[in-house]
Amino acid sequence: MIVVTGAAGFIGSCFVSKLNMEGHKDIICVDEFSRPDKNKNLENKEFYKKVDRKDFLNTLHNEKDNIKKVVHLGARTDTTEFDKKIFDELNLNYSKSIWEYCSSEKIPLIYASSAATYGAGEHGYSDNHDCIKLLKPLNPYGESKNDFDKWALQQKSKPPMWAGLKFFNVFGPNEYHKSRMASVVFHAYNQIKETGSMKLFRSHKCQYKDGEQLRDFIYVKDVVNVIYHIMSLEIKSGIYNLGTGNARTFLDLAKSVFKALNIKPDISFIDTPADIREKYQYFTEAKMDKLKNSGYNLLFTNLETGVEDYVNNYLEKNRYY
Repeated sequence: MIVVTGAAGFIGSCFVSKLNMEGHKDIICVDEFSRPDKNKNLENKEFYKKVDRKDFLNTLHNEKDNIKKVVHLGARTDTTEFDKKIFDELNLNYSKSIWEYCSSEKIPLIYASSAATYGAGEHGYSDNHDCIKLLKPLNPYGESKNDFDKWALQQKSKPPMWAGLKFFNVFGPNEYHKSRMASVVFHAYNQIKETGSMKLFRSHKCQYKDGEQLRDFIYVKDVVNVIYHIMSLEIKSGIYNLGTGNARTFLDLAKSVFKALNIKPDISFIDTPADIREKYQYFTEAKMDKLKNSGYNLLFTNLETGVEDYVNNYLEKNRYY
């Protein structure tokens, strides 16, 4: 039995689909299932049962003889939320409980960390464990992820194999429900379809021209391939970056969406909202040596190819992965 938390969410539902493709149906899907729009992510997927997040820890104990792997992707991911108590409850303490269970029952654990832990990037983007204690995230979400990474590294009691994955800027199908927190590709598509044009955030730093802020954008299909690789091979335990290793500009991304729609680019700039301006990352780029050295040798989808697939095969057809 494979447990997937956050199973109705963006990455979680795509991973359930990946598991189905690989022949796995013995899946316990954990999430908060009150939103019909989010629940659509699990339609037509095969799994053993759904369990509400609040009942999950009891289910773990009831099913302990059957559970072979836990993939913990559930989290509060809103980078504009500044109530630390919410993140302490959902991202830190909840994750600690799952870690402690997996440690005591000797169950391999994969969990979602985030590139938000890197803050402004003043200490670089290396997933070397010695760097993690130096990081200064820019918001409570990033702090909660970094707090758990630091806590995990300090534990004497650990799962037999564990991996924390620092997701960079993930885009792709099954993010219809994410509203403001959906990817820039998703927002670009909807803006262009509605107005024929796209507005990007203006740069508020002189070293970056408008639209030339850089992010490591990674297609969700690559993300679930990596998770499956780690789950299947049970690689060396530790914290791993999960990006492409190749930063691209927001202008590149926007132009890719216009191209996928066969529309001439029409791009203008607006001020970055004041509530996130001082917490905005201008550059992210994953150092990927550790994952590659683990034996992962599939090529990552380039930005243009990923955007084209996402736009034409999912957004245009309102399809799910």
